[in-house]
Amino acid sequence: MDERIEKWLFDIKLSIEEIESFFPEEEFNFFDYKENTMLKRAVERNLEIIGEAVNRILKRDDSFEEKIKDARAIVGLRNQVIHAYDSISDENIWSILINHLPKLKAEVDLLLK
Repeated sequence: MDERIEKWLFDIKLSIEEIESFFPEEEFNFFDYKENTMLKRAVERNLEIIGEAVNRILKRDDSFEEKIKDARAIVGLRNQVIHAYDSISDENIWSILINHLPKLKAEVDLLLK
């Protein structure tokens, strides 16, 4: 694997792990998230990093579009967080954290092996 792609995959892995570290399992609560602006901004920043890393990977090797299932949607989320920040909903970000981040983590772990 191209070492730059491997580096970007590692960046994705680190960002996911950082997001997970913000939520001790017993405190994984949407209402706490919604009320904590600093937490929301930290999560959004990590989602930006993930989206940018995926974007760079796709530019370097478009075959990763098949290896990272939601690659284009991830880049789209990055663009939305950066450019349409005023239309981001807490519910949408929470859904991504609960439903999509675990899948992405598994895909990245597999690619890094």
